[in-house]
Amino acid sequence: MNEALSPMQVAVVALSVVIVLLIIWMSVIGRRLKKLRKQYVASMDGMGVTNLEEMLIEIRQQLDDQQIKMAEQDKAYEKLEKALSESRGKVAVHRYNAFAENGSDLSFSLAIINDSQDGIVLSGLHSREDTYVYAKPLEKGSSPYTLTPEEKKAVTLASQQA
Repeated sequence: MNEALSPMQVAVVALSVVIVLLIIWMSVIGRRLKKLRKQYVASMDGMGVTNLEEMLIEIRQQLDDQQIKMAEQDKAYEKLEKALSESRGKVAVHRYNAFAENGSDLSFSLAIINDSQDGIVLSGLHSREDTYVYAKPLEKGSSPYTLTPEEKKAVTLASQQA
């Protein structure tokens, strides 16, 4: 009865043990895979997506589209900012008495300028008989026509506005 196992029988027993271990290992891996599948289905529930790769590609495309739109909006913002700074939005009036013999400050200088001090200065000189109105163009705060001290004061007042 003490028969020794032949090498063939030892090989069969060893292979049988290996096969049983592999079957056990496969069942453990199968359970883990089933659990992962349930988690995947639960996380994708309601999205109508069966493939995670498709979803990632779609998200990447949406991100690219958003970046393009953002670049377009940045350009539009820069145009608006430039247009706003060039608009004639700063206005100031300086009233004064042009002639010492008249009693009140009925003469005026009106400056309408933008951030670059481009615009116009209107001056109205009032006397007893008449009122004369003059217009002078402005570029960078100066004019090809000589500005009076009152007109310069109106430009300064307008440029100090926020």
